[in-house]
Amino acid sequence: HLPSISNQTLFIYLFSPLLLNSYTFSHSCSVPRSLWLGCSSVAESLCALRCLQSIPSTRAHNQNTSGMESQNLVDDLSPKKNTVLKLSNGPVVGSRKRPSEGNYEKEKEHCIALFDQWSEADQVEFVERLISRMCHYQHGHINSYLKPMLQRDFITALPAQGLDHIAENILSFLDARSLCSAELVCKEWQRVISEGMLWKKLIERMVRTDPLWKGLSERHQWEKYLFKNRTSEVPPNSYYHSLYPKIIQDIETIEANWRCGRHNLQRIQCRSENSKGVYCLQYDDDKIISGLRDNSIKIWDKQSLECLKILTGHTGSVLCLQYDERVIVTGSSDSTVRVWEVTTGEVLNTLIHHNEAVLHLRFANGLMVTCSKDRSIAVWDMASPTDISLRRVLVGHRAAVNVVDFDDKYIVSASGDRTIKVSVNYMDYDTISTLSLSELFYKCGACLRVLEGHEELVRCIRFDNKRIVSGAYDGKIKVWDLQAALDPRAPASTLCLRTLVEHSGRVFRLQFDEFQIISSSHDDTILIWDFLNVSTNGQSEGRSPSRTYTYISR
Repeated sequence: HLPSISNQTLFIYLFSPLLLNSYTFSHSCSVPRSLWLGCSSVAESLCALRCLQSIPSTRAHNQNTSGMESQNLVDDLSPKKNTVLKLSNGPVVGSRKRPSEGNYEKEKEHCIALFDQWSEADQVEFVERLISRMCHYQHGHINSYLKPMLQRDFITALPAQGLDHIAENILSFLDARSLCSAELVCKEWQRVISEGMLWKKLIERMVRTDPLWKGLSERHQWEKYLFKNRTSEVPPNSYYHSLYPKIIQDIETIEANWRCGRHNLQRIQCRSENSKGVYCLQYDDDKIISGLRDNSIKIWDKQSLECLKILTGHTGSVLCLQYDERVIVTGSSDSTVRVWEVTTGEVLNTLIHHNEAVLHLRFANGLMVTCSKDRSIAVWDMASPTDISLRRVLVGHRAAVNVVDFDDKYIVSASGDRTIKVSVNYMDYDTISTLSLSELFYKCGACLRVLEGHEELVRCIRFDNKRIVSGAYDGKIKVWDLQAALDPRAPASTLCLRTLVEHSGRVFRLQFDEFQIISSSHDDTILIWDFLNVSTNGQSEGRSPSRTYTYISR
């Protein structure tokens, strides 16, 4: 027992650093701990101290310890008033059971000298016994004292051990807000973030995982500074630190443009003498390929809006198309499917199977699926553009099959009989020659939300993880909030973000990405709705000046 609660607490404070610093424990004492730990009074403790003093110690400064010091500890015990001790956590007030006469400092130093002689395990056990004899609020003070001692700045410590890469790897998982905070911790943290190019790595991570970030990197030309090792061409970390908020501002501007309908409109006039509509289209960063009612396929430069090439060969309207880097595949009301070479426009193959118009088609990974007004679905093997063979025919719909899509497991089709059928894709099983959709598995899903707003038939629809874009025979394009549509609590009036009205005829087809919508219509136009490059100089909301290119066939 020590003379007072206040001094007991301070005594433990003094022992705690000794316990935490393992480098100071190199000697042990053979004195039984029971001589000290078994004491129940100050007098008994001092008797134990006398025994400890009589035992030889390995420390030089303890060899001269005499019995007079122990006697002085006993003689100096006398009543003393309550004291207030200023500690780091505030004052501690306590009443002494056996107050001393001011010899606390001498007693404390002597106890610490004895404490230093014990082994590390003995020291821990001794302090545990002391703490167990203290009251609750003393435990709180001890806990507050130990907390900062137990904390370790591992980000600063790792580079000191030559482990900079581990510190960088740990901090590389932070988001932007946390990374900003980490830079303010201390100069060493800031150095690790700067030398590790962690802002660059954060932007690279976003570009890899988010198509909006990837698109911005390509359009604003800062992609060239990413995914490169440290060379003279790579800007310093400060460049990426300042670039990040600019990207966030661009993203917020684009989202606001989508919500408010602000766009830059570009118009391609496709009219020719016998043309009455643009039925289908697909685009990339360089070109737009469209299928027209005048039986032609026209390829447009996406930047200049000029017509680069016209492909002819179909004897009916071109109703559907798809292309990749090698070929364009088109379906027509003449009931044929044609395969064209992208660069030259040469016809590579003509597939004749359907009895009526080919309404839709999809191809990928050596497989093509076509659907027709004749109510059938044809599955084709595409070994090469010139080697395409019919694998099987799927029947079961009771009306024209308007649209079809597929993946590795399923073929999904929709028909004028108002049904959507999901069939198993048996492309890997040669033993099955013909399958009826009525015999295949399909199931009906629950309707989560009905989106109402179009005044006539909805002809085309696309969606991503943020929004739904639909086009209809009323000539309107509507942008819907997908997340709100999935929330049953969202009012119906909040679902449609914007209605775009520029077409004067039925909207036949549309496609969109994070930055734009491209649509085609019965009015013989292709419209490009650009939500990225929007001029705000005196323009009213939702309407922007348009650039028009008119192509007239000769």
